[in-house]
Amino acid sequence: MSFPLLTATAALPALGAIATAAVPAAQRVAAKWLALLVSLATLVLAIVVLVRFEPDGDRYQLTESHAWIADFGVRYELGVDGIGVALVALTALLIPFIILAGWHDADPHETGNTRWRPTQGFFALILAVEAMVIISFEATDVFLFYIFFEAMLIPMYFLIGGFGDKAHEHGDEVAATQRSYAAVKFLLYNLVGGLIMLAAVIGLYVVAGNFSLQAIAEARANGSLEMATNTERWLFLGFFFAFAVKAPLWPLHTWLPNAMGEATTPVAVLITAVVDKVGTFAMLRFCLQLFPEASKWATPVILVLALISIIYGALLAVGQRDIKRLVAYASISHFGFIILGIFAMTSQGQSGATLYMVNHGISTAALMLVAGFLISRRGSRLIADYGGVQKVAPVLAGTFLIGGLATLSLPGLAPFVSEFLVLVGVFARYPAVGIIATFGIVLAALYTLVLYQRTMTGPVKPQVANLPDLRVRELLVVTPLIALLIFLGVYPKPLTDIVNPAVKQTMSDVHKTDPQPEVEAAK
Repeated sequence: MSFPLLTATAALPALGAIATAAVPAAQRVAAKWLALLVSLATLVLAIVVLVRFEPDGDRYQLTESHAWIADFGVRYELGVDGIGVALVALTALLIPFIILAGWHDADPHETGNTRWRPTQGFFALILAVEAMVIISFEATDVFLFYIFFEAMLIPMYFLIGGFGDKAHEHGDEVAATQRSYAAVKFLLYNLVGGLIMLAAVIGLYVVAGNFSLQAIAEARANGSLEMATNTERWLFLGFFFAFAVKAPLWPLHTWLPNAMGEATTPVAVLITAVVDKVGTFAMLRFCLQLFPEASKWATPVILVLALISIIYGALLAVGQRDIKRLVAYASISHFGFIILGIFAMTSQGQSGATLYMVNHGISTAALMLVAGFLISRRGSRLIADYGGVQKVAPVLAGTFLIGGLATLSLPGLAPFVSEFLVLVGVFARYPAVGIIATFGIVLAALYTLVLYQRTMTGPVKPQVANLPDLRVRELLVVTPLIALLIFLGVYPKPLTDIVNPAVKQTMSDVHKTDPQPEVEAAK
């Protein structure tokens, strides 16, 4: 039997989490290094998966299939297509930077709790989330996917509730209360979505007799499995609701600003750059592939919700006075673009949506981590408490600017390519929707440039006059992310070559072809 590469990619951080948690209480530094080394080893495995993946080969590659709960038709089945392999690579890439950025966030003097081992717990929980996210991108058994889709809520709950941001304007007591509120809200929203999805998963088993994504999709394609129209629509809604909460899509988004605002900066990046991608990925893999007709039926409503997310998220970002909440609302707007591209039902739109998932992960990580370094120096998340930072910390200001320009999708940076493809794909089938969505770009320029102007330019405020510039560890975090933003902005071909064949197969699942441009024949 060949080496189970996909299992190893998920199992390594899971075992690393257990080992990190078991490090003796006094060995905090050893726990940090162990977590970092495990994350780097996982990245190496993810690169091997990426190299071994053949874009023009079988749809699902490096597959593994073993009997698990035979009486209920549950199997341990893994496999990656071009979309899944890109997101596995993104996850494995970001976790080492998240760990480095949070190097001191869980030290006892930061958490204020010396009765337990916060450092070991913090890094173990991050590795546990990484393992669960990776296996969610690899699972081709619906029940297996559901287990880890829900299980990742547990470590995330403790990361949000147990390790909050110390830069809080209302003091420690209020901060602890708001942190607990944010953690519970995150958990309840996602649990409700998961419970509704569980009912749909059970319904799918009743109809199909198994949980295998490939078997069900093939049976639907060849006509051996037929679903009544109402049955397919109800099952689709059960799956889509859970994914829309995770994504998050308006009006199920309200947990995200609370969670990102109250979590430490690395955990905020983990939420929006890694965990939330499971929701949009699952829309492509499960909603469109299992329920193609219901996906087309629901498209008009989903497009409207995505448009609202784009405009609403951007408008609220413009009005924010808290840096982290601004980035959270900007992310809601960006996820609207991703969902718009998925349900435009064009190859350009879906390719753009997949690229957007990757590029948004990198750009948001870059911006949010630099913002976190800034906040940790000043001890405040309020925009009004800053001014003139570029004169005292030019490298920090420069990296902040590049991250912000990537967020507004400036040409030459990676998010521009994905946003452009999404809009091209939407215009091809829904011109009015595309026109409205472009206002999100204008608003993105407004909130990004206003944020930079108010924090980095102007007279130097006395409170920031002595801010140190980025240190070596912080440069090691930010520099590779900025380099990737520039590289993928100038040369996105390596990523598009991996993604496009999978997108064509997804378009085939929903029996859609790209609309042909109306061009008058040459006389």
